[in-house]
Amino acid sequence: MVRRFTIKDNYLENRLIINRVVAALVVILFLNLLLVGRLIYLQISGHEHYSSLSQNNRIKISPLQPTRGLIFDRQGKILAQNITTYSLELIPEQVDNLEETLSGLQRLLDIDDGEIEQFRKLRKRNKPFTSIPLKWRMTERELAKFSVRRFQFPGAEVHARLARNYPYGDIFAHVVGYVGRINEKELKSVDPAAYRGTNHIGKTGIEASYETLLHGKVGYEEIETNAQGRLINRLGQIPPEAGANLHLTLDIQMQKAAYNGLGTHNGAVVAIETKTGNILVFTSKPGFDPNPFVHGISAKDYDQLRSSSDQPLFDRALRGQYPPGSTVKPFIGLAGLEHGVVDMKHSIFCRGFYQLPNVSHKYRDWKTWGHGHVDMNAAITQSCDVYFYGLAYSLGIERLSGFLKKFGFGSKTGIDLGGEKAGLLPSRKWKRQARNEPWYPGETLIAGIGQGFLQVTPLQLAKATAQLANRGKAVRPHLVRRIEHKTESMIPPQRFSPDIQIDPRNAESIIRAMVNVVHGDRGTARSISNGIDYKIAGKTGTAQVFTVKQEENYDESRIDEKLRDHALFVAFAPAHDPRIAIAVVVENGGHGGSVAAPIARDIIHQYLGRES
Repeated sequence: MVRRFTIKDNYLENRLIINRVVAALVVILFLNLLLVGRLIYLQISGHEHYSSLSQNNRIKISPLQPTRGLIFDRQGKILAQNITTYSLELIPEQVDNLEETLSGLQRLLDIDDGEIEQFRKLRKRNKPFTSIPLKWRMTERELAKFSVRRFQFPGAEVHARLARNYPYGDIFAHVVGYVGRINEKELKSVDPAAYRGTNHIGKTGIEASYETLLHGKVGYEEIETNAQGRLINRLGQIPPEAGANLHLTLDIQMQKAAYNGLGTHNGAVVAIETKTGNILVFTSKPGFDPNPFVHGISAKDYDQLRSSSDQPLFDRALRGQYPPGSTVKPFIGLAGLEHGVVDMKHSIFCRGFYQLPNVSHKYRDWKTWGHGHVDMNAAITQSCDVYFYGLAYSLGIERLSGFLKKFGFGSKTGIDLGGEKAGLLPSRKWKRQARNEPWYPGETLIAGIGQGFLQVTPLQLAKATAQLANRGKAVRPHLVRRIEHKTESMIPPQRFSPDIQIDPRNAESIIRAMVNVVHGDRGTARSISNGIDYKIAGKTGTAQVFTVKQEENYDESRIDEKLRDHALFVAFAPAHDPRIAIAVVVENGGHGGSVAAPIARDIIHQYLGRES
């Protein structure tokens, strides 16, 4: 057997070991240089930057929510306030079994599924050691029940918070509006810095229109925290700035009188001071309780409001569009006088219907047997349709529409509320653009008695009536009378519309006729003149909800209530020196003189009686 031996090369082995040692030393040296360089950067070059980051990790800025401004009526009575309420809140990290705790509290306090769902959403957006509301506005009974069994729910606490409250509920719901939780869409449109720490924002009415003033300015607090973000110490703060208080032009007692005066009917009432444009009454019925909206109305209750045939969420005073009916006749009459088409002595014989030349169709008067011989005064006093059919035909739709436009028909009034509707003022151009159809002479006739395409809002009607009362002088309706902020009090700037140039003699003639509507022996609103020692100038109106066929007669007793005519009334007083103008719309009320006029009379009398 032959043995083989390997001869070792010591030189090569030593060389290899030395090379490896040198390479290792080079790597170690390089790594040490990197470490030293990093230390130099952190301690010298980057010191200021990382010191700032360290400070921010230790000291945080926490927003402080401002107190929302209050809303008052003209007499200083509160319409929107902040009250202390008690909310049940949970700190998730202190709750051993969150689902079991939620289930137990739900059974104990009758917490609905919507509140549970809202809690889950808030929990996702907050840290586990943050106190998250579960039930807002606890009742005394709920507080007592929870206090007795509090030991069963570790991590659950009751906290006192300020919450918006509306003491008059549905009476001011539309005009004052309400606040609600900020949604994602609103978060994108507001300044995030201004709403840090704020959960609510104005949704409708004055609350929305004057949101910036009412909200105030967020304050800030410097707090020291640990690595987990928990509070260690409070270092200082910039206090929040409370929102401005708003003093409105509205009058609580008059608003109540209007709302209650509508009785079981739906409708709207708007009353304006003719000299200032201050809105005294802004009523829409039915209303709704705005308080549940503050912290989130339940889906069931909201669906009931939305699906109601009475549409309680709809602001009829601001957005309701109605045919004005005969309330437009004084304006049509004034148009005839101003354009020289007729004078006050111009007389016709009313047979109970009107016919266009060479046309068999009869445009009927509300009085089947007619009014006989009537001039302008009698036509307004007795509300003769036939007279105004003929006058409208003589004027033509362009002159008629152009004159009504001067009084603001077909345009927004510019009130300090969002969502106003402009109504509809028809013309040849409008019909061609909107319907691609020609204008027909018969449409001019029915526009002359406030029917057909013509649509107005109660606010527009009140504003136009005020301008007529002022003999053409413009008035811009507004709701905020005074803004009170810190120690200052200011009147909001008012915008003005152009005055209408009217022959004073023509204006006085129309107004005398309107006085006869209330105080004349044959006036359609003569029933409201008893017991007053001043003159009211007014005009009744009845607006059809559906068209009665040529061969049919309108029988109110046989028609469904929702299809009955709307009752309207416009007025101002005292007639010689007007201080208040009003428009009343009573849906399906039937007759303006018997249903709408008494409401206006009570409000006028209340206002003038208080002034004297």
